[in-house]
Amino acid sequence: LYDRLQTLNGHLEDMKGEIEDVKDEEQDKLDNMPESLHGGERCEAMQTAIDALDNAFNSLETAFDSIQDALDEIDNAKA
Repeated sequence: LYDRLQTLNGHLEDMKGEIEDVKDEEQDKLDNMPESLHGGERCEAMQTAIDALDNAFNSLETAFDSIQDALDEIDNAKA
């Protein structure tokens, strides 16, 4: 169980990194859009995507923390 939980947390860390990379790329594209396009549908869609990626990142971080808490409890039970 312990090893499986550690593996899951490793996967979550990888996923968080990927999401952060995609979010940063999208944010850079949005930041570099000409001012004349700001406020348009495309910019709004990009911002919505960035917000959704941020929410996904936060959800994975919460899952990681919960699994880490479980690992800590297993460690405490062994002591």
